[in-house]
Amino acid sequence: MSRKDLKRDIHVVQHKDGGWATKKEGASKAGYRTRTQKQGIARARNQAKRESVEVVIHRPDGRIRDSDSYGRDPFPPRDKKH
Repeated sequence: MSRKDLKRDIHVVQHKDGGWATKKEGASKAGYRTRTQKQGIARARNQAKRESVEVVIHRPDGRIRDSDSYGRDPFPPRDKKH
């Protein structure tokens, strides 16, 4: 499997300098920095839809709060949230 084929999920995390950031898995730097988590989630969702990957939303303490998949899963899980 080449590097290009790896799934690169997008995480919404608290930025060290304040605010929130979107960060691709394996990246050393944030992609986008926003003032609010809501703005970060919106940016991450738009990017995830284009790239058919998952958005992983973190709490301020780093724990995972939620995740949503925008890929093409032949056997998607039954979503109990919506």
